[in-house]
Amino acid sequence: MSDAISRISPAADSPNDVKTNSPARVLIASLVGTTIEFFDFYVYATAAVLVFPHLFFPASDPTSAMLQSFATFSIAFFARPVGALIFGHFGDRIGRKATLVAALMTMGLSTVLIGLLPGYESVGVLAPLLLALCRFGQGLGLGGEWGGAVLLATENAPPEKRSWYAMFPQLGAPIGFILSAGFFLILSETMTKDTFMSYGWRIPFVASLALVAVGLYVRLNITETPEFQKALDKQERVAVPITEILRSHKRSLVLGTFVAVATFVLFYLMTVFTLSWGTTKLGYSREQFLVVQLVGVVFFGLTIPIAGLLSDRFSRRRVLILTTIGIAVFGLFYSTLLEGGIVGAFACSIIGLALMGFTYGPIGAALAAPFPTGVRYTGASMTFNLASIFGASLAPFIATSLATSYSLTYVGYYLAAAAAISLLCIVLSGHEEI
Repeated sequence: MSDAISRISPAADSPNDVKTNSPARVLIASLVGTTIEFFDFYVYATAAVLVFPHLFFPASDPTSAMLQSFATFSIAFFARPVGALIFGHFGDRIGRKATLVAALMTMGLSTVLIGLLPGYESVGVLAPLLLALCRFGQGLGLGGEWGGAVLLATENAPPEKRSWYAMFPQLGAPIGFILSAGFFLILSETMTKDTFMSYGWRIPFVASLALVAVGLYVRLNITETPEFQKALDKQERVAVPITEILRSHKRSLVLGTFVAVATFVLFYLMTVFTLSWGTTKLGYSREQFLVVQLVGVVFFGLTIPIAGLLSDRFSRRRVLILTTIGIAVFGLFYSTLLEGGIVGAFACSIIGLALMGFTYGPIGAALAAPFPTGVRYTGASMTFNLASIFGASLAPFIATSLATSYSLTYVGYYLAAAAAISLLCIVLSGHEEI
């Protein structure tokens, strides 16, 4: 893998190479991968509920099939830290550009292959095994994608615009949601259920090939980031980046992980849990609640660039502190809003996802900032993906358990508690670290 990556790496370019990347090319190159990431998340999550239990697992036990389908969904969470280690290592040793190309190809091809897999009736137990393998491939690619995309943006940014540049990869979340939701809305309006189950569900997976092609074209035509090139020229590369992080940057790794926990808890409550609870316990149809979420996602997309601008003007730390306090307060009113009829549901979605934009916009630059160039790819990737395990993987399960055993109010308390933890870690991080 090292040889394959090095062949497309510009790391060996002369120190006198003065080629630079245009801002537009940098921002498109950093945005396209995260757009695919979230497009994949929503498409896979929807298919894991509607399609995979029926096509990739034995039909004799529907409940067991659904649980097994959700199990394949969770595989990516455990693969992501592995991907962060692998791609982070090469990103810090060989270069950002080449590693981002490899991560995008791993992620994109795995997604496309899912749309081409045979079902259980055709190949038996091989079907779920292939599905799990492709899902693991997605997780590997995703583990290396986010950190590299953020560094591609920030290491090409002017010092006074780091947060503005770093928010572009974050726009992949709302764009990916809108693209995937739009796909499924169009398919539901133009296809019968039988047609959708036969081949319609495959279209979004295969169509992601177009995004991958655009991403590869842009990324193959960029040069290495100036900061990494300087590190090469000064021979500042680290032999084993993760070892250096564990030896010299454990504090940044731990604090950064929990700084981002509230971000992940909020996101998965506002998407996975709220959709599930709204369409079951609150009686909304999937189409109704999808519209509610789409309106909220518009505000998510609008507040990300606002947060980037404010972070460059007033500091990321200040924006994150105020936003995290806002998340805690929102948690106290979460159940009241969600259970307040259709108007309350819209208000809950808009406020929650707007706050998500304000915390998600600056978090990329904040997590990358504490680490020196030689270990920054590994450090940022590990921090983000560890935060996803603590904040994302268990959030829907914990929220469902709390709401079922106690009440929806306790889900809000859970969100407020996560915000309190993140707020404490932001304060402990200090001005210089985020």
